[in-house]
Amino acid sequence: MCVQTVGLLAAAIERAGVTTTSISLLKEVTSVIRPPRALFVPFPMGYPLGAPNDTALQHRVIAAALALLQERRVPALTDFSDS
Repeated sequence: MCVQTVGLLAAAIERAGVTTTSISLLKEVTSVIRPPRALFVPFPMGYPLGAPNDTALQHRVIAAALALLQERRVPALTDFSDS
């Protein structure tokens, strides 16, 4: 699914009262689309959760994306920090 579609869907879902978050590999595009909440990750295309079989890293990415659900000021566009 393309970034634009995800951003539009997230906005529609938010209007219905459901909080959303997303993970983005394309910071430039997501900055233009401005979904309600997005986590930018520094991984290659096709690997939004990082390297295959690195479950610890994948859990950290998911936890960071879910933490954005607490953010009430939108759009909340955050860089993933693995430190």
